[in-house]
Amino acid sequence: MLYILSQLGFSFIAAAGFGVLFNAPRRALIHCGTVGMIGWIFYIVLADAGVDPVVASFVGAFMVALVGHIMAKRFRMPMIIFSVAGIIPLVPGGLAYNTMRQIAENDYLAAIPLAAKAFMISGAIAMGLVFAEVIMQVVMNIIKRASKNVKREVS
Repeated sequence: MLYILSQLGFSFIAAAGFGVLFNAPRRALIHCGTVGMIGWIFYIVLADAGVDPVVASFVGAFMVALVGHIMAKRFRMPMIIFSVAGIIPLVPGGLAYNTMRQIAENDYLAAIPLAAKAFMISGAIAMGLVFAEVIMQVVMNIIKRASKNVKREVS
């Protein structure tokens, strides 16, 4: 339980801190931290359950984008404010660092699998963001069509 709470707290701080670095509005910082925390908790729960880190990163990024869309609509701000800060906890920085360390030590055979994994995780993050965007666009189009049909039937 303490492990999950510490993961929640640190991911919130990381996302909110990067919100400050990226000049997010002050009133959005708590929401940026919340978006990052939600994405990270999905990632960490799946990773701890034995799911591949690439899949867990995809799901975490998907949730960041989904919650980011909801926050953007709710607070009438651009979605990018929430998604950029919220995605930071998922970025495989440690893996990229270890890749570069192996390259600096001329251990290329050890660097290749690390680089491949960092690349796949980065791609999964990008795909998670894009998939959520596409799904939100489809849902919004369905809602718009349904509201137009209701207005036609009423008048």
